[in-house]
Amino acid sequence: MGNKFKNFGLIGLGMVAGVAASLQFSAVAQKAPGMPLPLEELRQLSDVFGLIKSDYVEDVDEKKLVTEAISGMVASLDPHSVYLDKKAFKEMRESMLGKFVGIGIEVAIEDGYVKVVSPIEDSPAFKAGIKAGDLITRLDNTPIRGLSLDDAIKKMRGEPHSKIVLTLSRKGEDKPLIVPIVREEIRVQSVKAKMIEPGYAWLRVSQFQEPTVDDMARKLGNLYAQNPGIKGLVLDLRNDPGGVVPGAIGVSAAFLPKDAVVVSTNGQLADSKQTFYARPEYYSGRANSDPLAKLPAALKSVPMVVLVNSGSASASEIVAGALQDYKRAVVMGTQTFGKGSVQTLRQLTADTAVKLTTARYYTPHGRSIQARGIVPDMLVDETAEGDGLNSMRLREADLVKHLNNKDDAELPSAPPQPLHDELEEEQRLLALSKTRKPVEFGSKDDFQLAQALNHFKGLPVQLSKTEKARDLDPEAAAKPAKQEPVKQDAPAKPKKQ
Repeated sequence: MGNKFKNFGLIGLGMVAGVAASLQFSAVAQKAPGMPLPLEELRQLSDVFGLIKSDYVEDVDEKKLVTEAISGMVASLDPHSVYLDKKAFKEMRESMLGKFVGIGIEVAIEDGYVKVVSPIEDSPAFKAGIKAGDLITRLDNTPIRGLSLDDAIKKMRGEPHSKIVLTLSRKGEDKPLIVPIVREEIRVQSVKAKMIEPGYAWLRVSQFQEPTVDDMARKLGNLYAQNPGIKGLVLDLRNDPGGVVPGAIGVSAAFLPKDAVVVSTNGQLADSKQTFYARPEYYSGRANSDPLAKLPAALKSVPMVVLVNSGSASASEIVAGALQDYKRAVVMGTQTFGKGSVQTLRQLTADTAVKLTTARYYTPHGRSIQARGIVPDMLVDETAEGDGLNSMRLREADLVKHLNNKDDAELPSAPPQPLHDELEEEQRLLALSKTRKPVEFGSKDDFQLAQALNHFKGLPVQLSKTEKARDLDPEAAAKPAKQEPVKQDAPAKPKKQ
């Protein structure tokens, strides 16, 4: 679309999440042996450093200059590589544990303003009534226009129980909205589970964190104890930006055979060429412990639908891709974000690190998701009227400097859409969004969830009217996917990069 959200950053304030970063860890930064240094370029860097110190209009802190140089060098690689200073590194570690201090919104920069992508469920921002699409124009009476996304986020962070006042511009409102919010330590409940109808269960994973597998096992165990005759399970990964890879492996392992391949990675280094299996050593953070051990055997065969949309990224795409490859579940919804790269955390000092893209990841059958995403077996819009603003959201392929997908040359390119058609469609969707309530996932008004239930019951499923599946044969999209018993297929070897 012509005016897709620019400079998108999916960030829960108070943590640095990137766009659904898939994390692995290395305790020490690694230096390639025998790698020659570009001495001439380093001399230029030194010369520029000296010029700034001697000639700039004001004195500049030396540490700040070096830090900014490192940050710029890493950020120039791709949208997900980033230098983490002391504060950002601390927030990264906190976010993995599922808690952080902030107001709790996911944001983007659009036309110089901070735009709310969505408030995090049960956060201070959520309780204060902040909505997706709101533009933040002032923070404590300080204009925000022109600030970088990182600078705006820093201003919104603070100590627990401290207060900040947001000035918002909201479509349909004549006057700015003044919203005071008290910062809190936010504990993100990444897993929800309930019976939506007799015989049909709903399991939602909103983000993959270290406690996710344990939380899922506990809630699924309780659900089956109270409802032993479950006939269908919906795994809801919509708007799940990803998180830690072990969480994705554990969620997949709950529904796949013990030794099934879940995901593989391939990059330059030997340790980036790995295959991850549905075994406890790949998803349990404790030695000789399997949080999935006591789950009922019925989970391995219960009919499943996985719900995804353009906000499903990274670790959630690992899960959807694995269950789709083995035909263990029908994937339903809209095309996912397409973040198929692995970020490795290389610690530089006790308090700083670099989050560096080191590999692409592949589904069990060797499909690269990078810049493509998962195309559902059944394309279903967000509502009966169409896909709304979900179709206008950025995907990985829209990000500047994104890694490409080596298989893209094999795909037919879609004809370009005339600009006036794009603008007309955006105006229509924006007008429609003003009259439509945001979808509450798991509610009786959740259209995609209702279509998942129809699929279980053998009733007609209302397929997409507006989704343009660039990578999918339209005739194939209209055919319901058939679930088959899981076979222990060997994954295709990832292609050399």
